[in-house]
Amino acid sequence: MKEKINGISARMLTVTLKKLESNGLVKRKVYAEVPPRVEYSLTEFGTAFSERLVDFGDWFLDHYKSPPT
Repeated sequence: MKEKINGISARMLTVTLKKLESNGLVKRKVYAEVPPRVEYSLTEFGTAFSERLVDFGDWFLDHYKSPPT
C-alpha cells in the first residue's frame, strides 16, 4: 500500500490505518508467516461509507460552480 500512496511515510500510513480500524472502516488480518504479513480490507461499513463519498463527490462536481473572479 505504501508504494501506491506517493510520499506517505511508513509511520503516517500505520497511524492512519490504526485510526481507520478503530473507527470501523477497515479490518486488519495478520498472517502467522515469516516474514509477517498483514492484510487490510474495508469493512461492510467502510464499503458503504466509501460508496457514499463517491456519490457525494460526483454530486459536488455536477453542481459546483466556480466562484466569480
